[in-house]
Amino acid sequence: MFARNAVAPRRDDSLEPGFEHYDDTGCEVAPVCLECPLPRCKFDDMVWYSKYRRMARDLRIMSIIEREELSIEDAAARFSVTKRTVFRVQQRCRNAIRELTASEIEVFSRLAA
Repeated sequence: MFARNAVAPRRDDSLEPGFEHYDDTGCEVAPVCLECPLPRCKFDDMVWYSKYRRMARDLRIMSIIEREELSIEDAAARFSVTKRTVFRVQQRCRNAIRELTASEIEVFSRLAA
C-alpha cells in the first residue's frame, strides 16, 4: 500500500497562524475590520467589491431619479450618461433588489453618498 521510502509531508510554517502585530485600520467601509457591515472583506474579493460599489452608485442614481421625478432624458443629462445607461442602471437596480439583503443595500447606498 505505502511506499517503503515514502517521506512524510513537510510542515509548512507559512500555514501556521502568525502571532504578529496587526494594525486594524479598516477601510472606507468601516474604521475597524471587526465592525465592518459587509458580508465579506473587500480585500478578499475585489471583483465582488467593485461590482457592489457600482451597484451602490446605481442605487444612488435611482434614488435621485425617483426623488426628483426625472425623465430618462433629464437623468441622462444630469449624470452625463446616455439614455441607454439610465435604462441599464434601472435594470441593475431591479436585479439588486432581488439579490441583496436590506442591510447590504443600506450599506452600499451609504457608501455611494
